Amino acid sequence: MVCKDFLNIINNPNDCIVYFQNRIPKTRKQLAAYVNTFLGWRIPDQAMCQGHCSPMDYLAWSFLDRHDKRDAIIWANRGGGKTQLGAVASLLECLFLPQCQVRILGGSEEQSSRMYDYLKQAIDVRFSNAISGSMTQRGCRFRNGSDVQVLAQSDASVRGHHVQRLRCDELELFDRDVWQGAQFITQSKHHIPSRLEVFSTMHRPAGLMHELVTTASEKGMKIFSWCLWEVIEKCVDRQCSQCPLWEDCRGKAKRANGYYPIDDAIAQKRRSSHAAWQSEMLCQRPNREELVFPEFHPNVHVCEVGYDANLPLYRALDFGFEHPLVCLFLQVDLDGTIYVIDEHVKHRTSLSRHAELIQKRYPYPIEASFCDPAGKQRREITTTSVIQELVALGIPTKCRASRILDGLEMIRSSLAPADGKVRLKISSKCQHLIRSFNGYRYKKQACDQLSELPYKDGVHDHTIDALRYFFVNYYGKKIKTKMKWY
Repeated sequence: MVCKDFLNIINNPNDCIVYFQNRIPKTRKQLAAYVNTFLGWRIPDQAMCQGHCSPMDYLAWSFLDRHDKRDAIIWANRGGGKTQLGAVASLLECLFLPQCQVRILGGSEEQSSRMYDYLKQAIDVRFSNAISGSMTQRGCRFRNGSDVQVLAQSDASVRGHHVQRLRCDELELFDRDVWQGAQFITQSKHHIPSRLEVFSTMHRPAGLMHELVTTASEKGMKIFSWCLWEVIEKCVDRQCSQCPLWEDCRGKAKRANGYYPIDDAIAQKRRSSHAAWQSEMLCQRPNREELVFPEFHPNVHVCEVGYDANLPLYRALDFGFEHPLVCLFLQVDLDGTIYVIDEHVKHRTSLSRHAELIQKRYPYPIEASFCDPAGKQRREITTTSVIQELVALGIPTKCRASRILDGLEMIRSSLAPADGKVRLKISSKCQHLIRSFNGYRYKKQACDQLSELPYKDGVHDHTIDALRYFFVNYYGKKIKTKMKWY
């Protein structure tokens, strides 16, 4: 049976277009047709790699499942359409959800403007009649009370806003303080649940995007990930055996339905490093060129291991107050394999409270506790050192002066020794240490060369320092120098 409304306008093509333009898409198929018809954008809808999704999967969830209260991470390749899709999602929400407020925050002013520019282009083509007033360079308002605004990458800009939707574009470029302030922007109202969506590539091992993806499950965030193969154009006339993309493609492009030019992909692969290609275009892992320990791989070095009463127990400490105090608990078996079985990481806590928690965590005989030699320095107010205070609290420690590079090389040789037998295993409970291995990096200098010493970012260095003190002191037994108990 034909709808009477449709019969009344079927003879007027313009009215017919307006009719369907104002009808909210209710299914995935309708949504794809709507975007293609009224925006002229065809969204790829086929996942090609294991564990990946398609760009259409994100758009369908963002609009059709708009009452889902979860935040989302959109991790995709360069040129993967992330920014454009964010603009489409913003437009659909403002058109069909009255009083929906959307804020766009980019890693730079230019990046923020890019998503908004896509939005303006779509409005100019088909939806100018939905706008109230004129569009400015910073935002626009819709007749139904919805609005979009572009925020500057500054701490002041992200404070004071309380809206249902925040879309952060290129998180890798964000200032950490701005990112922290942005966490408090979203607020549910007018029957529209709040949601934060993050769009970015992932090319920094210690970057915000890497940290967010690795903690997504515990934060309850949904991840949408796609790479070049989900957006590349269909390959129809090339010989696979002679194609520079064959090593990674393996025929995927023959089944693709995207838009990314194959010639562009070939040119980019030829002029980029292997690590950059993997992280920027294939979304396999962050670029590991700057990592201090590229040898570390969770599937090799992380395992389920706990306390063994038959092995000696050691502790390794790195001191801190504003930065965390770290205590690692370690055991060594007869073959010389080191097991980091647990960690204590806490900041802004008194030393006495740290001592209480550390002793309570493993109330077993301790073979030795190792620490930072800087702990011998006396404090001006108390005239005592941290090491002396720990002794009074029941935690005597040993320390040995050493070069940072020597300690790092000891750790490296246990991660990937020449004989191939891994001698460092880390419990899955040690999440801070695992994240530090994935984020501890060298700093790039002005000449684009890496510094000799690792970057002390206050986030990834403390747990590595504690581990380094263990190696320097434990293997230092074989060096004929005096080591004192304090």
